[in-house]
Amino acid sequence: QVQVVESGGGLVQPGGSLRLSCAFSGSIFSIYAMDWYRQAPGKQRELVARITSGFTITYAESVKGRFTISRDNAENMVYLQMHSLKPDDTAVYYCRAWESDYDPEYWGQGTQVTVSS
Repeated sequence: QVQVVESGGGLVQPGGSLRLSCAFSGSIFSIYAMDWYRQAPGKQRELVARITSGFTITYAESVKGRFTISRDNAENMVYLQMHSLKPDDTAVYYCRAWESDYDPEYWGQGTQVTVSS
């Protein structure tokens, strides 16, 4: 059974940095696309960044130039490096693993990121 577990959230001041990690287990990591989503209170969950099995990367406009997604297929990990954090980045961040629109998707439990002075 596929499992994804996020870590690395916390409280950071505006302008600060954090690195989120997502550990994958239970299948062949390299064939999965990996996403980072976030959900702020009262808002819909939104896609923040994606890295496919072929290492194609996309970002939400709101995080371009500040966030970097990466994956380590040897360690079954995906990361989200976040710089220049803003209060609007405050949310629960989720990791999602998926192969295609026709296969099951797997979500982690989320990790809280709070940007506040």
